[in-house]
Amino acid sequence: MRLSPAVLITCLMLATGLASPSAAATEKYLPSVMPNPAPSEPLANFDRVEVTPVTIAAPFDKHNANIAARDKIQTHLGNRLSAWVLAMNTRPPKGATPRVMVVEPVIEKIKFIGTGARIWAGAFAGSSQVLMRVRLRDKETGAVVAEPQFYQRANAWGGAYSAGGTDNDMLSRITDLVAGYLGTNLETSVGGPTGGEGLE
Repeated sequence: MRLSPAVLITCLMLATGLASPSAAATEKYLPSVMPNPAPSEPLANFDRVEVTPVTIAAPFDKHNANIAARDKIQTHLGNRLSAWVLAMNTRPPKGATPRVMVVEPVIEKIKFIGTGARIWAGAFAGSSQVLMRVRLRDKETGAVVAEPQFYQRANAWGGAYSAGGTDNDMLSRITDLVAGYLGTNLETSVGGPTGGEGLE
């Protein structure tokens, strides 16, 4: 089995006692509420939906790796939600004026280890993680229907052995959580997982 330079360096440091046991430790950006509470009403009460572009809160928007991660999340989210948005927007409206729900995804906190950094620094670059908040609001009234939070993490050692594969998988998994919440709460308001359960 061929090992990446990062893994070889990590093994050497562990063997020689140079690696700190806490080298890969990272503060967790966990959601403030787990699991996500139910929306104030079923999402099917709305006739149309608009999804705004994914944004990153400051100061996490200052790092190129985080910006690249945002772009990947945007692509994954568009793929996950395309059928749901189409279904919502082609239904006959219930009234003369269609109710519109705006979906506003925001990356509140993120640390993303890019492939290059992961290959050369391995586990010593730390874990990747991302916390998103998705605000669902009534476009006309501004009333917030729900504000679920979603969390995913890629372990530092897993990132090292996969040469960044698990870091990138994290960006796909978090959009699965978003899509799952929107679909599950379509006809009934039940809430849903954040992805951070059990990690406290």
